Amino acid sequence: MKKIFISLAIISLMSACTDLDTQLYDRIPGDLYPENDIQGAVETIPVYKPMQDFLDWGGWWFCQEITSDEMTAPTRHTDWDDGGKWRVLHQHTWTNTTEAVASMWSRYYNGVGEANRLIEKFAPSADEPGGAATVAKLKIMRAFYYYLLIDNYGDVPFVTSFADAEEFPSKTPKAEIFAGITKDVEESIPHLQATFSKTAVSKGMAFTLLAKLYLNAEVYTGTPQWAKAEQACDSVIALNLYSLEGDPLGPFVTENSFSPENIFTIPYDEDTYQGFNLHMRVLHYISNLTFNMSAGPWNGFAVMEDFYDTFDDNDIRKKNGFLIGQQYSYTGAKLFDETAGSNLIFNKHIPALLMDASYTFEEIRMSGARPVKFEIKMGAKANLSNDFPLFRYADVLLMKAECMIRQGGNGDQYVNQIRSRTGLGNLTNVDLETLLAERGKEMFFEGHRRQDLIRFGEFNKPWWEKQESSPDRNTFPIPQWVIDSNPNLGD
Repeated sequence: MKKIFISLAIISLMSACTDLDTQLYDRIPGDLYPENDIQGAVETIPVYKPMQDFLDWGGWWFCQEITSDEMTAPTRHTDWDDGGKWRVLHQHTWTNTTEAVASMWSRYYNGVGEANRLIEKFAPSADEPGGAATVAKLKIMRAFYYYLLIDNYGDVPFVTSFADAEEFPSKTPKAEIFAGITKDVEESIPHLQATFSKTAVSKGMAFTLLAKLYLNAEVYTGTPQWAKAEQACDSVIALNLYSLEGDPLGPFVTENSFSPENIFTIPYDEDTYQGFNLHMRVLHYISNLTFNMSAGPWNGFAVMEDFYDTFDDNDIRKKNGFLIGQQYSYTGAKLFDETAGSNLIFNKHIPALLMDASYTFEEIRMSGARPVKFEIKMGAKANLSNDFPLFRYADVLLMKAECMIRQGGNGDQYVNQIRSRTGLGNLTNVDLETLLAERGKEMFFEGHRRQDLIRFGEFNKPWWEKQESSPDRNTFPIPQWVIDSNPNLGD
């Protein structure tokens, strides 16, 4: 079981003489808190809490992956219809009442609200080393949530106060928010130490966030900033804190807290920090027998055939990252699907997004290769103990390569660092089309694909069971429940 321990060193100063003028406290006075980074870290825990829902009902992962050309959530006879909420994500026909679209908003603004509250609380101590670092981390986390807001919703309210926050704020142009949050991150970074922390703000996390912002600056502001994005990537690399795992699936194993490749993660635990249950959504009903699981999966999501076929057969990420073909129990016995009346054999081909009773049970129940990029340990439960990387070093190298290519340079060495561990040969003269394909294969299932497709101008193109969509689909609409509570946000 994963546990997080925070050690506080208590130093007792004893003297042979008694000073009757000495003031004694049973707690640290508010104007002296925090005295150090540990105290600040304890106090700031609530600002990270909204991320726990990102992979489940918070909607973030669904909106990044099911809307892309990677993953799909087909209706399997009567299963996974759910009023069409998955199909509308796939087909880019969502509305402002679609569950995933409506769910993201509150998670992001809960994070913003906690950051604003704590920034104001610690403002009096911002001139002290401990206080300055704490405020810096809070401003960076606020910037992180606003990065997600402008990326997903575009123009949104830009609230940077707590006590004096407007009751009904209006929308701020995303370019203005971009300018504000990049300024906050840049001004905050000097107050941070270069630490190996992965579950809280660190210099590596802050520079990676800055790289993400500048990488997508053209989408957010209309003006590309490739040189600044590359500089931020260089800053991450120069820290010498991160490195690639030898195994391309190494960053995703169970208990991956100390992976040198992961920069900023959500620290999931099967018992104490639940929320990572994507394996329940992708595995077949009887795949629990493959992993000796204590819970039966739900047989839903699968990788799209066209995307699956982008992987070379020799690619370790393909060989070890998907379940395909005949399935076996953990004892080696062939699995048999009683309902279908045949062996459980996963087929990469999915005949339709909506598989009704006119399809065979084999098609309904067995269609689609199933991702197992994140290790499913033997005896896994309904929630996994794999930390989920929001920022990863391999992504930094791919961003560096992209920036170089977009500025007329050659990014081969950074792409090939990643390919060298996959069982594939080096590439030469990598262009943007090839880079996007490499990003897809390396960053698959990690919530990056929607953003990548938008930046490369591919998001609105047609693909399997999806027609061409309009540019307004590049962001999600402000949820109806939010508009109902704030009339200033209605169109």
